[in-house]
Amino acid sequence: MRIVVLVSGTGSNLQAVLDAVAEGTLDVDIAAVGADRPGTLGVQRAAEAGYPTFVVNFRDYAVRSEWNAALTEKVASYSPDIVLSSGFMRIVDEHFINTFEGRYLNTHPALLPSFPGAHGVRDALAYGVKVTGCTVHIADAGVDTGPILAQAAVEVLEDDTEESLHERIKVQERRLLIETLDRISTRGLPAL
Repeated sequence: MRIVVLVSGTGSNLQAVLDAVAEGTLDVDIAAVGADRPGTLGVQRAAEAGYPTFVVNFRDYAVRSEWNAALTEKVASYSPDIVLSSGFMRIVDEHFINTFEGRYLNTHPALLPSFPGAHGVRDALAYGVKVTGCTVHIADAGVDTGPILAQAAVEVLEDDTEESLHERIKVQERRLLIETLDRISTRGLPAL
């Protein structure tokens, strides 16, 4: 299974994928790792591991639709079976979603459909939930609204801060991502 991974930052989920592939516990072909801006640690990690990388810099385009078209074309050039948003902090347009329909995966640090958006951990803490977690889902045109593939629960502790809770969620998120990619690579995407 060929995957293209999109990152915007440090690439900690990407590192988990790189490690699992290197260890032989995940049988996927990482076709490329791309970012929406230059200088991301995620792209650096991939390059150091010997994988092709690319940047489609959001700031190089006057209109969002032009950036989306360029990103879609670049990702498609690698013929991926799956596109993985791994901390990719840009919302893509319908053209991108339609091009990779049902094959664009995202991870989210909450138990969707609760607490969608960029601040899932903070929102869960503010609401006062006792359990939150993480979700791997197929991204669609909404914000964190696509079909759910897998979830893992994480208990909220009395003394949790946003940072401490997020770190525990990330541990489960990495594990869940590897398990989900492994299941897809051996059994295919589920019928939705």
